[in-house]
Amino acid sequence: MNYDYDLIVIGGGSGGIATAKRAAQYGAKVALIEFDRLGGTCVNRGCVPKKVMWYAAQVADTLRLAPSFGFGLSTNPSFDWTTLVADREAYIRRLNGLYEQGLDGANIERISGIGRLASAHEVKVGSRTLSAERILLAPGAQPIRPDVPGAELGDTSDEFFEWTSQPLKMAVVGAGYIAVEIAGVMHALGTETDLILRKAHALREFDEDIRDQWHSINQAHGPNLINQTLIEKLSNAEGGTLIHTTDGRVLGPYDKVVWAIGREPLSKDLGLANAGIEVDAHGYIPVDQWQQTQCESVFAVGDVTGAAQLTPVAIAAGRRLADRLWGGQADRKMDYNTIPTVVFSHPPIGTVGLTETQARAQFDTVKVYRSTFNPMKYATSQTKVPTTVKLVVEGPQERVVGVHLIGDAADEILQGFAVAVKMGATKSQLDDTVAIHPTSAEELVTLR
Repeated sequence: MNYDYDLIVIGGGSGGIATAKRAAQYGAKVALIEFDRLGGTCVNRGCVPKKVMWYAAQVADTLRLAPSFGFGLSTNPSFDWTTLVADREAYIRRLNGLYEQGLDGANIERISGIGRLASAHEVKVGSRTLSAERILLAPGAQPIRPDVPGAELGDTSDEFFEWTSQPLKMAVVGAGYIAVEIAGVMHALGTETDLILRKAHALREFDEDIRDQWHSINQAHGPNLINQTLIEKLSNAEGGTLIHTTDGRVLGPYDKVVWAIGREPLSKDLGLANAGIEVDAHGYIPVDQWQQTQCESVFAVGDVTGAAQLTPVAIAAGRRLADRLWGGQADRKMDYNTIPTVVFSHPPIGTVGLTETQARAQFDTVKVYRSTFNPMKYATSQTKVPTTVKLVVEGPQERVVGVHLIGDAADEILQGFAVAVKMGATKSQLDDTVAIHPTSAEELVTLR
């Protein structure tokens, strides 16, 4: 059968673009459908603008630390939110343009609109019906707004990046990456910030020692934690937005409230039934180890599958899919084990592999090495922000199955150690590595 394309991609985010470009490099004829700006959540409302804001917060932290190194700075250096946001958005627009150039340079047809499956080999966009040998679904996900009265008075993380002015006081509701990151950034930039948790702890899926150290640092330096709190409703007041809890408390008023309670896949309007595809109970599209859906000609990558919802994972899965389908690499597929990740908190958290609890549930013999110390950065300051590093090893050879750290530069340190974990490194091999002194990273190769 003759098709219009070898591949149609629905979704112009990281996973969709990566797959399209890799397939085109192998000679596939590709079309990519996107209704919004190219780059998806990561570029437009996620990792990229978040990291710009995080860098701004890091500068603010450095300015506060500067007098301990002899710099005579004002006790209240001026900060202009409008300038930061304008420069951030200009940077994102440049990235949008680079994505357009990259797709055009790869001879990928860009189609603006909302794509829906019409059949196993057809996609409808507006009044057009396009056919392809294979179709990739990569629409991503969107933030959840809770079903409570007044929920519309709070913003999602998407809307956070649309703010044109800095609030004096705000609340962030949530306990995961996004909540912790937004709360940390805004607190560092000078906004009075409450982080409201439904349970006792934030970052509950992380290693216990790292999670507990984050809580300890948070209690010492902020933002303010309000835990074990269930929200009944939001209401308007003269001074801002009030949060009413189920135990009768009234929090606020706040200039802004941010919901960061999770994300849901954008699978509802994809026309999945037309290709015989069903979603799971949470709306995710099930895929096998080859990223194939229940329809053999339709594949999916990224957040819509619910598997390790991280930008680099979507990119890696998409590229491996293209390597297999068009690059002749028959066994090429994504390995979802041992994926490194970072929370851009203050200080950042880096983790790869199993937590201590996970390792003890999986292996008979587990040993833990850990260290907590004050980095040299704070040697001349009254401010102390400790670093914790932790290795989880298993078996008589002490194979490293988990590396966890919280502290300055944890985000950069982790990448190299993730390679070691992926390669099956042992504790003795780390010990045999000459330390770089004086650094925080050296602690991971000198643990006893």
